[in-house]
Amino acid sequence: MTTDTRRLRVETPPAASRSYADPVHAPLRGAVARALARRMARLVDVRIVLPDGTSITPPLPGLVQAPDRHAPERQAEAPDDLPTMGIYSWAFFDRVGLDAKIGIGEGFMAREWSPAPGTDLADLLTPFAARLGELVPPALARFRRLAEPRHPRHHRGDRDGAATNIAHHYDLSNAVFATFLDPTMSYSAARFAQEDPPGFAGLEPAQRRKIDSVLDDAGVGPGTRLLEIGSGWGQLAIQAAQRGAHVHTITLSEQQRELATERIAAAGLTDQVRVELLDYRDIEETYDAVVSVEMIEAVGYDYWPDYFATLARAVAPGGAIALQAITMPHGRMLASRHAFGWIQKYIFPGGLIPSVEAIEQNAAAAGLQVTSSRSLRADYARTLRLWRERFVAEREHVLDLGFDLDFLRVWEFYLAYSEAGFRSGHLDVRQLRLVRRTS
Repeated sequence: MTTDTRRLRVETPPAASRSYADPVHAPLRGAVARALARRMARLVDVRIVLPDGTSITPPLPGLVQAPDRHAPERQAEAPDDLPTMGIYSWAFFDRVGLDAKIGIGEGFMAREWSPAPGTDLADLLTPFAARLGELVPPALARFRRLAEPRHPRHHRGDRDGAATNIAHHYDLSNAVFATFLDPTMSYSAARFAQEDPPGFAGLEPAQRRKIDSVLDDAGVGPGTRLLEIGSGWGQLAIQAAQRGAHVHTITLSEQQRELATERIAAAGLTDQVRVELLDYRDIEETYDAVVSVEMIEAVGYDYWPDYFATLARAVAPGGAIALQAITMPHGRMLASRHAFGWIQKYIFPGGLIPSVEAIEQNAAAAGLQVTSSRSLRADYARTLRLWRERFVAEREHVLDLGFDLDFLRVWEFYLAYSEAGFRSGHLDVRQLRLVRRTS
């Protein structure tokens, strides 16, 4: 089977334009990466098995007295249940030495490393994510930032770039998203409750609850004129219309618009919902409420002022705005805002996750203020785990849709990598309510 590779890769800056399948030969940088692997083993509770069969394990506290009191003491052995990373080719270190932000993911794609049998991929990645800021020495990190590739210009979030970036991910295939999403087709963090059924069955009620909390924050009810920026596949618009709202929902994804329109019609809500292919900057009307769920991450750093200016312009006096946004610590956001990593190359071109501070600053500049905030970090880790389990279980279905084994590996890594970010606390996701500033 073949896959449309235009949907899997985008053009990249010259420093990152090579394919993951190209041979990698950078012995000096590879030697530095091998030395860093030993540093990492001192910081994270992970066992690394090298291509020659030797292992690097974290040091354990204390020493164990040998049975013979005259014999030297020996270090305690690492427990068998440590997450274990199997590295199968020394070329992996050359790859990471060239560009760690892209090389780790590409090494997984190239099958140069994988979790050892009995180790889950997200369980392996989480300890690394938890110590992300400590894995590379500060002096080397500063040098790396000077040398690492930047976002290509055609990934910028202007009108042309935004449309291309959104199409790369969301126009991939409605059918492939349906293999792992719940029946609501919601592709954002759910909000779980104790009464939800275990496993995948608990995802649908949790997604409906998440949407209800966004609508509650925005004050959506009978007669509300609601703008949704980022339609997804229509579930929020459906639930808002079922409350009696009149919804204008916009998207740049042709496939999302098509399926959202079908789903809204099937729910008998066509008279209350208008689905439009439209850039957020072209909104001219005003509304009683505005909502936007996990769309800001696709806007791009340079265009956040435009996004918040649109929110401020679109909401009527006395109205409210409800956002759901993935966030990262402010310092890490500033350090990575221009960097071009694996996620930007293969999954979300042009994307950048904001910090809470960046949201508050850009909101204030637009005349808005945040009045409430709640975290769904643990909920997102659980959501991603359920998506990944379902995606892996549906691998034969994905292959039948025309995608190949490389695509499966890319998406398995993406979902596990994201889960690790939330489990470790490196990433958060917030539901935020904003209103016009009164003073």
